[in-house]
Amino acid sequence: MDFINAIVLLLNYIFVPALTYGSQLALGAIFVTLIYGVLRFANFATGDMMSFGTMFAVLFTWYFQSLGVSLGFLPTALLAIPFAILCMIIYMLFIDKFVFKYYRTNKSPPVQFAMVSIGVMFLTQALVRIIIGPDDRRFFDGQKFLIKAGEFKEMTGLSEGLAIKSTQVITIFVTVILVSALFWFLNKTKTGKSMRAYSDNEDLALLSGIDPKKIVMVTWIIAGILATIGGVLYGLDKSFKPFTYFNNMLPIFAAAIVGGIGNPFGAFLGGYVIAFSEIFLTYAYKKFLVYILPESLEPEGLVQLLSTDYKFAVSFSILVIVLLYRPQGIFKGRLL
Repeated sequence: MDFINAIVLLLNYIFVPALTYGSQLALGAIFVTLIYGVLRFANFATGDMMSFGTMFAVLFTWYFQSLGVSLGFLPTALLAIPFAILCMIIYMLFIDKFVFKYYRTNKSPPVQFAMVSIGVMFLTQALVRIIIGPDDRRFFDGQKFLIKAGEFKEMTGLSEGLAIKSTQVITIFVTVILVSALFWFLNKTKTGKSMRAYSDNEDLALLSGIDPKKIVMVTWIIAGILATIGGVLYGLDKSFKPFTYFNNMLPIFAAAIVGGIGNPFGAFLGGYVIAFSEIFLTYAYKKFLVYILPESLEPEGLVQLLSTDYKFAVSFSILVIVLLYRPQGIFKGRLL
């Protein structure tokens, strides 16, 4: 029985949260790797673009709620996502037309693109704070828990309870569907194959008659979808606070680089590598060890490798190690 309690403890505090967090990071990492693979620059505005798309979802959610429109036990934000995606795509195409296109036309080096993206990051961050403010915004409604800890204890007779939030299930389910659709698009459709060809060899792709304007537009559209959905899922699971999305830029970039920058599948797996690493290394294992060890060996301290205050240090450390020993990532990069 103690062993089962230990397993439930790990599921409740490590595996389920890590799967959820990893799914959110994976969408951001695919955003980064898609922009890098096709447009060939590191977009440091990723976190704030996710924040920008989520802001629209929050505003539309509030609007629907004011009209009395809801999805019952599901969050109303799911109804707002398509409208938020549309607004985000318009914003991204606007930024590309009036900012990035100039540098792309002039064949600017990637480092210049990266610096420009930092400018876009600050602009986007400022717009979000002006429109919706810097405060914590909660926009979740509907049924919060699918399984409550107390109910689980009563049902199983265990000492440990398993609590599963509806947002966790929604996050994992939506991520699997979205990523599967994206991989199908990139591998099976003519436009997706054109994007891969353009990423692999731009000059040869142009000689083959591939329209670069269409590739750029489709790339930003897909990026807008990923940024908005990833941001909304994160906001539903935690809450919407603009600066939090800026902080997530480090683990998102770490996930993209660990998986192999330019490789969407690697970025997808990289999100889970970073999420599990952060949670595994910052969790206090005292209660877990109490369940599985004899009473004479039970620890007195928390048995925590790192404080949760150092969560982002885990991402940074993994990023540095990968860059030093395997800069191409776990999976070789530039395989869009």
